[in-house]
Amino acid sequence: MSDTHAQTVAFVRETQIPPAPPPASETGVVKWLRENLFSNAANSALTIAALAVIYMVLQNTLPWILNGVWTTSSLAECREILQGKTGACFSVLTERWNQLLYGFKYPSDAYWRPNLALVLLLFAAAPVLFFDLPRKLLIFTAIYPFLAFWLIWGGTLMVPVVALLGFAAGAAVFQTFGKSSFAIAFFGAIAAAFAVWIAGGMLIPEGASENAWLSPVPSRDLGGFMLNLMLGVTCVSLSLPLGIALALGRQSDMPLIKWMCVIFIEFVRGVPLITLLFVASVMLAYFFPPESTVDLFLRVVIMITMFSAAYIAEVIRGGLAALPKGQYEAADSLGLDYAQAMRLIILPQALKISIPGIVNVAVGLFKDTTLVSVISMFDLVGMIRGPILASTEWNGVYWELLGFAALLFFVVCYGISQYSQWLERRLATDHR
Repeated sequence: MSDTHAQTVAFVRETQIPPAPPPASETGVVKWLRENLFSNAANSALTIAALAVIYMVLQNTLPWILNGVWTTSSLAECREILQGKTGACFSVLTERWNQLLYGFKYPSDAYWRPNLALVLLLFAAAPVLFFDLPRKLLIFTAIYPFLAFWLIWGGTLMVPVVALLGFAAGAAVFQTFGKSSFAIAFFGAIAAAFAVWIAGGMLIPEGASENAWLSPVPSRDLGGFMLNLMLGVTCVSLSLPLGIALALGRQSDMPLIKWMCVIFIEFVRGVPLITLLFVASVMLAYFFPPESTVDLFLRVVIMITMFSAAYIAEVIRGGLAALPKGQYEAADSLGLDYAQAMRLIILPQALKISIPGIVNVAVGLFKDTTLVSVISMFDLVGMIRGPILASTEWNGVYWELLGFAALLFFVVCYGISQYSQWLERRLATDHR
């Protein structure tokens, strides 16, 4: 049968034809360009227009950047080297580098202190940002704010120790009374903390900072981008727990607590931040005892924290409102008290929902720290507008300095944004 078939068929293929490669238009870069940039006539026109804009921007900026001068000591020397050619004068960045980062008054022999505090910040923030790390590392996170305060501003070690003991006393009181009444535990913790701070402050002798191991540095002497970082980290860290407390207080069944929180949130949200900064600079000192000399940095931290806490409270309130009523009923059915229900069931879900809003407030707050320049605090923008541009050597160098400031803020804000997106994916906040 097979012999007959072989004789009647003219050709029998004994090997398989190798697979042919796909057409050039259906693979690689050509396919990506065709599908993403030139899929139709309108998209093709938009792509060509966008490429033209990018080309014009690069045509004007690249020669300015690539011909930049880095080694002169004044703008006049830059112009002599360039001789009319297009080019940036980046020498202002190298010559005023320390002032841009630390301000113009911070002692040069103490630059290692804010640098060390910044490195330790990475280790302190790691267990909070990445919750797969061992929880024991949170002990260092709790100690870090007081250690950073001592490193940056120096003085006697007793001041950060007393501050730490005040927070520890407040935490102990809250832990003791939290099961019986959340309100009593919250306000009792605040009272205990203030009691320890007042008693500890009376025990610190006058002149204790004069012979301290780390020489004291007035907070006004810290400036530059380090001041923006310190204000941003401190205020965000403080405003988040305060915002949670305000959001819970606004939903409280106790009318006094509820209306206090409502009035605080609505009043602070209705006032511009720059007004609060002027209050911190001029009027807030009148609310403290006459003999106390509350530092300007601390007053600014108080006002910015209040401002951002009001916004964060509203963001978290939105997260609480998004939870179905069954979650509250589930907590009640398990026999949990108010503090346990909030800590174990309600707040974890509400905070997951609120992550984009909280990150948005944090990014806005970090950029708003540049407003302190209007009350004579020399942050990065204040240094540029004040001592650097006022000097005869660098008067007229705007693009290089402001571009450098924009680059620093962009790197930090973009990092925050990328972390929040990673956290959303990790926690699957879309409830799919």
